[in-house]
Amino acid sequence: MSDLPFSLDPHRQPAANSASTEQHREEAPASVAVAVLTISDTRTPDDDRSGQLIKQQLTWRGHDLRDYAIVKDDATEIETILHAWIGREDIRAIVTNGGTGIARRDTTYEVVARMLEKELTGFGELFRMLSYPEIGAAAMLSRAIAGVASHTAIFCLPGSSNAVKLGMEKLIAPELAHVVYEMTK
Repeated sequence: MSDLPFSLDPHRQPAANSASTEQHREEAPASVAVAVLTISDTRTPDDDRSGQLIKQQLTWRGHDLRDYAIVKDDATEIETILHAWIGREDIRAIVTNGGTGIARRDTTYEVVARMLEKELTGFGELFRMLSYPEIGAAAMLSRAIAGVASHTAIFCLPGSSNAVKLGMEKLIAPELAHVVYEMTK
């Protein structure tokens, strides 16, 4: 038995939501306009499994895919497309995959962190906590990040398909509409 006042078991169901959380979810939009960005020096639209998985997860849940692109892991390229998408009125959220590690070429975290007006620190913390049972201490190498930049929610996942599946199913998909609702209040 742990001395912690909470459980670290990622398979344990969360406690019942508060009435205000449920009310906010009910008031949240049924569909969110989203763009998906894969950051990779090697992937193409034909072999971008992680980008395809994100697009599937979003459209299966009724969200509206407005754009999709693949860019090299280059800070200028990443920043250029993110600024363009953030400036579009028809995009409320962006989900990226790739470039969140600690390799020399991994620049997603630095680019996005500079752009965020409000960081959702819990996103990265929860992502690493949920990853730990699957990959152990290597979870600390992930620099998954999320937040809000100019009325657009941005979620950055690692490029691994397993990481994308985990992040989409456990974090982004259940809360995307709620996040958009909260940031527009």
